[in-house]
Amino acid sequence: MDELELLKKDWQKNDNKYPKLSYDDIYKMILKKSSSIVKWIFIISLLEFVFWAGISFALKGTKILENVENLNMNQILIPMTIISYAVLIYFFYLFYRNYRRISSTDSTKHLMKNILKTRRTVKHYVIFNLASLIIGSFISLSFVLKHDEKIVAQIELASANGEVFKMYAMIIITTVLMLAVMIGVLLLFYWLVYGILLKRLNKNYKELKKLEV
Repeated sequence: MDELELLKKDWQKNDNKYPKLSYDDIYKMILKKSSSIVKWIFIISLLEFVFWAGISFALKGTKILENVENLNMNQILIPMTIISYAVLIYFFYLFYRNYRRISSTDSTKHLMKNILKTRRTVKHYVIFNLASLIIGSFISLSFVLKHDEKIVAQIELASANGEVFKMYAMIIITTVLMLAVMIGVLLLFYWLVYGILLKRLNKNYKELKKLEV
């Protein structure tokens, strides 16, 4: 049970042992909690970006990256990377702006509105990351099927043997399964991190609605 719940429980007792909490007291506590939650959302999003950037840096010089470079995919990867970074920077700006707005909110109505905006921003952020993964995977797959010499040779051999459909089916199914695992891991991460924070933020929103009654 958090600090607010403990104080509310004490507030409802009949004895005079504990001081009575005013509307402003409860509002300030909810404001403080909400501001802290949104700040952590901003911090975690930055740490997540640093983590993925670190993995990209660690892959430099490895066989995986060499294979990608041999495919001459820069014409696809560079624009996709620029767009992704630009959108992510915009989301970081939104998270920081939400934090600043909530921290300086001076009314219950505006705080509730800003909480809803923050929840919506996080959902859009998660959707963007998952959509980027899916779209990027299939664009890369399409490029590999057309330009990877080994894959092209295998497809030509399968076509000559009348098994081209089976070949494409195996490639697509394997890609989808791997993608499903990656999406599952990301969804688990987002649920454990952002989901818990949003749940707490939603709890604050409900408390504010009670104050408005």
